[in-house]
Amino acid sequence: MKPVTFKEANVNFAESQDQYETLPAFKDNDGVVISCWKMSFIERLRILFHGKVWMSLMTFNKPLTPSYLASKKSEVLTTQ
Repeated sequence: MKPVTFKEANVNFAESQDQYETLPAFKDNDGVVISCWKMSFIERLRILFHGKVWMSLMTFNKPLTPSYLASKKSEVLTTQ
């Protein structure tokens, strides 16, 4: 999967860090960060047939923050 930009994106994380891919995202005043990811054709087939998505989070040994995956933008981002 690759991160993709979207209309509401207002920040780019890791833009100048060669070891990471730039992550376009929306960040609100409460620290909620929302990003959008696009699957390749093979990834879409794999999910269609197996129905599983795996997620890896770098916590740097800090407490895990609440995370949520969705397939609809309206489930994570409400436009004002």
